[in-house]
Amino acid sequence: MDRLTPALYAIASQAGRTDNPHAAMATILREAVTTFRATAGSIAILDPDTNRLQIEAQHGLPDDVMEHALRLDQGLTGWAAFHAKPTLAPNVEADPRYIAILPGIRCEMAAPIEADGHVFGAITLDSSSTGAFSSDDLIDLVQLAGEAARALQRIWLLRRLQEKARQLETLTVVGQSLVTKLQLQELLDTVTRETRTIFGPRLGAILLHNSDTDTLCAESWSGPDGFTPPPKEDWPGNDCLAVAAIRTGKIVEYAHLHSAEVMELRDVPLQPPVRAALFAPIVVERAVIGVLASYSERPHRHNNEEKRLLGALANLAAVAIANARLYARVFQSEDTLRKNETLTTLGLLAAEIAHEVRNPLTVIKLLYSSLNVEFPPGDPRIKDTRIIGEKLNQLEATVSRVLNLAKAPGAVHSRWPLDEIVTDTLLLVRLKLHQSQIAVRYEPASEPFIIEVNKGQIQQVLLNLILNSAHAMPKGGRITLRTTREARPDSQPVVVLDFADTGHGIPFDLQSKLFASVLMGRTDGTGLGLAIVKRLVQSHHGDISLLSTGPAGTTFRITLPLAPGT
Repeated sequence: MDRLTPALYAIASQAGRTDNPHAAMATILREAVTTFRATAGSIAILDPDTNRLQIEAQHGLPDDVMEHALRLDQGLTGWAAFHAKPTLAPNVEADPRYIAILPGIRCEMAAPIEADGHVFGAITLDSSSTGAFSSDDLIDLVQLAGEAARALQRIWLLRRLQEKARQLETLTVVGQSLVTKLQLQELLDTVTRETRTIFGPRLGAILLHNSDTDTLCAESWSGPDGFTPPPKEDWPGNDCLAVAAIRTGKIVEYAHLHSAEVMELRDVPLQPPVRAALFAPIVVERAVIGVLASYSERPHRHNNEEKRLLGALANLAAVAIANARLYARVFQSEDTLRKNETLTTLGLLAAEIAHEVRNPLTVIKLLYSSLNVEFPPGDPRIKDTRIIGEKLNQLEATVSRVLNLAKAPGAVHSRWPLDEIVTDTLLLVRLKLHQSQIAVRYEPASEPFIIEVNKGQIQQVLLNLILNSAHAMPKGGRITLRTTREARPDSQPVVVLDFADTGHGIPFDLQSKLFASVLMGRTDGTGLGLAIVKRLVQSHHGDISLLSTGPAGTTFRITLPLAPGT
């Protein structure tokens, strides 16, 4: 059997045995040393950041050899990589290219590691005997190096696919945070943490910019165990490295931070020390409000994919910040909404939220689509990508529904499933209910109920009841909605919607005039008022009544005629 066959088999099988390129290179080198009975050997890979050959695996050489890098054309290793040709020095003492690393070496050969016409490294073998390697050995080493190149390419491809999956998972986590978290600090911490997850064991940070004072403040940091974030304080813009990204509105890269002046800037951490940085602007309402920063512990030239990913995360941070601010404005505007009988303020605020969210949401969808990740049939990550797409479409549908709700009501009625009206309304207030620690249970009937109504006005009715219940349950509680059909002997059948809460109930002296006045018994006012709620329901040939109330809760009953033919 050909002496190369066992080695070639062992090298080719690495692609299916490990996803660690360093472990694979160690095996490849061990097989090469054994096959050619070499004294020592090494595998060097080209570092694109430094354009030097970095020794990634060694056998029989000094331990510190991996701390050094070779220039292209330096030594037989560099010569083979630079010229893309194998080379042999039967007697290294007679070859000026030879660089002595291990005493006693007399013979050396090297072959380039290349794939698709691109050299990305070299494998070198040493022997303590003069003339130990022949020209035939060199030919065999080239064959072994070719198989090694193919194995390493497959392993690196697998690593890239795993990295893509991790990136998609990170985008999913951040996207979920946009709809589940309300606190701005939580959102910022999520983005910086996931930035560090994508870019590896580095530092991630969000620095917000105050345009009035031209200062930056580090609002969120994510670092390795033991990392102590700097205190939150305002730094002059001119004392920060990130200011370039803020003033240009573009991604700015620093591939090699080494000068003493740069290391003294306020936003360049000293512990752990960093040697490269990438800053992506965070843009809200066409204004740069800060940057998302990724710091590296070694010099690093970021590729276009890394820049695009950080830009995507910066856009997610912008959406998170815009949403948090908008939600705060929603909650602050609640009193105004409730004191406006026609809910005009709600329509304006809904339109504002929808327009604010639509543009960054479009950016997210475009960035997600640009990843172009494809997996083989049966891969579980296919489901992950599908879920991400569905969630983005769900967010877009929510924005469209809010825009439709924000339009002027008008008098035109349309046929609507009651279930859709109820679920859409609950979707609009889910964050308010979550913050108020109120659980919602919706029990629709098994049959669909179609009603002919103005959808926006019926949603206004439900919104008022929900907000009333929230005020009646300041420490949290439960809202239950239940629908049933009721036959009427002399008229069209009706759908009955019972709306119950676990609040403190309505005082007895107010129950008789509950639907007679816009003003009720709360000191902060009621806004829309149950009187207007009743008028809206009656305008749809229905009615609303107080079914029961007491310390255990309150139940209202709404009846609406079913659409003809249902």
